Amino acid sequence: MAEIITMPRLSDTMTEGVVAQWLKKVGDKVSEGDILAEIETDKATMEFESFNEGTLLYVGLEDGESAPVDSLLAIIGEEGENIDDIVKNFNLETPVKEKTSTKKETKAPVEEPKKEVNTPKTAVVEQVAAPVVNTSGRIVASPLAKKIAEEKGINLATVAGSGENGRVIKRDIENFVPVTATATTTVTSPINLGEESFEETNNSQMRKTIARRLAESKFTAPHYYLMLEINMDNAIASRKVINEIPDTKVSFNDMVVKASAMALKKHPQVNSQWFDDRTRINHHVNIGVAVAVEDGLLVPVIPFTDQKSLTQIGTEVKDKAVKAKTKKLTPAEMEGSTFTVSNLGMFGISEFTSIINQPNSAILSVGAIIQKPVVKNGEIVVGNTMKVTLACDHRTVDGATGAAFLQTLKQYIENPVTMLA
Repeated sequence: MAEIITMPRLSDTMTEGVVAQWLKKVGDKVSEGDILAEIETDKATMEFESFNEGTLLYVGLEDGESAPVDSLLAIIGEEGENIDDIVKNFNLETPVKEKTSTKKETKAPVEEPKKEVNTPKTAVVEQVAAPVVNTSGRIVASPLAKKIAEEKGINLATVAGSGENGRVIKRDIENFVPVTATATTTVTSPINLGEESFEETNNSQMRKTIARRLAESKFTAPHYYLMLEINMDNAIASRKVINEIPDTKVSFNDMVVKASAMALKKHPQVNSQWFDDRTRINHHVNIGVAVAVEDGLLVPVIPFTDQKSLTQIGTEVKDKAVKAKTKKLTPAEMEGSTFTVSNLGMFGISEFTSIINQPNSAILSVGAIIQKPVVKNGEIVVGNTMKVTLACDHRTVDGATGAAFLQTLKQYIENPVTMLA
């Protein structure tokens, strides 16, 4: 008997999903545990595993299409099995599919690339293969083809698509051979300048969710910001000593996460959450660590952060960051945070502010370590400093409370040995 596979509910807030890409195609043999497709939810893009064995007989969505939870996604059965009635009956109640991830590019008609030369009224044009587009004028490619093309530095506009309606697929990229210039021609027609063009990309489920939640947070929680500069000289020296231990790797961000967890235990009001009818003071500390991914931002959570050592925190942050970037992070690993740390120091950003990850009451923004003149014992010397900014929800955290938390955080970071006790 054929097995019907429906769009799974991969998170508690998921109402619809997008097929980012199929990893199996119709006619392929499928074993239990094989990855059928990558499904984009409102929180992440996740691998969807098959729990059945057989042949993939039907797919209800193409790459980039979306459908509500429980819609027909695929059918697995015996090779040659007739599934027409199954598809027909199921699709009577299947909502209309929506294309969500295809790029739309609008610009002047495609012409052969022109190369300017330094002559008064002439130009040299290299005759190369014209871009191959489908009948709608848009360059269409599967997500996997786009990824491989980007890795190989191939311009999709120059690739002939062998898929439906000229769609560029994986094998087109793998078999692509660049066309070299064959001749040059001198022309006297003027070169068009000032040409307007733009590109539109439909918003992903993740991007829509990020936009909605950040807007809700910014416009419902009365944010205010406290900034503090921290001396990092001792932290730099301590990290160097710690990382000399075999199989140990601790980052400055790990030290900030650990210090935040310990400071939250001393200032539980900052570890609180606001609800319309109550305020919750959390006695456990679960710190979320913001991770930038291709489609936006994910926040994996380190549960019971205060009870873990620096090395344990470092290992867990690294593992979950890798899972986030490789689309293997589960919704459960992003739930339950009581506080968030966002670090842009690795990008050279010295200071910034963040929007609170509700229902939490605060988020810490961490800047880069900057070397600059500082005053020590009445003398100007070279020092290393780092600025942190605490965004607080004024409904739960008063200014003095937020300031006291930052002072405790500063003491821990400036004296890392106190975090090892």
